[in-house]
Amino acid sequence: MVIGFGIYASTYLLPVFLGRVRGFNSLEIGTTVFVVGISQLLSTIIAAWSSNHVDRRIVIGIGLTGFAFSLWLTSHVASNWGFHELLVPQLARGLFVMLCIVPSVGMALSAFQGSELRSASGLFNLMRNLGGAIGIATVNTWLNDAARAQVARFGEALGTSGRGAQEFIALSAERMSLSTTDPDRARLMAQAAIGRVVGREALTIAFDEVFQIMAWMFVVALVMVPFCRVPKEIAPTSPLESH
Repeated sequence: MVIGFGIYASTYLLPVFLGRVRGFNSLEIGTTVFVVGISQLLSTIIAAWSSNHVDRRIVIGIGLTGFAFSLWLTSHVASNWGFHELLVPQLARGLFVMLCIVPSVGMALSAFQGSELRSASGLFNLMRNLGGAIGIATVNTWLNDAARAQVARFGEALGTSGRGAQEFIALSAERMSLSTTDPDRARLMAQAAIGRVVGREALTIAFDEVFQIMAWMFVVALVMVPFCRVPKEIAPTSPLESH
């Protein structure tokens, strides 16, 4: 569930950030996030080999640590981040997520055969998808709540330095007056521009907070790794032996 939470929630959050904060269109978002898939494709080979030659608990521990690190890198996102700034966090996320998935699948399913394997695989996928569904709903709630809190804090900060804020609005209104002769309209335009900046920066900080929480979730998940037991591989039985 934790792995599903992280995979689906992080996949959901980054395009939302690029669309709502940076104003990217669908093509720009796609060309920014596609590097995750390339990194996952390359890391699949590493994850498959290490799961067969190294204790899977060690592989999962490395995967959870690396995934938490990638989320921590993303938690420093700024409102001007684009492809180049997000490249390393995305490559790290794609690399380490496979080190979480591949060994966990092996540990969960290697002791089952036949109809039991089908049922176990279905249950495993159900829990991962359930974690993803809960994750998307949860991070969306966290994001909205954090954004509202940050807007309120910006409002308090502007209120305590009211003179500076009013002077800035007046200066902006003078610039806006170049496009309109109505001073009231120019002032409204200046206030709207400042409001957009405040909303953008508040939403950016909210994204940072959500990514930080998710990073700590994967750190906490490391506590469960030592308690995992690697099941013994069961040799397939012939139909006569099964009877």
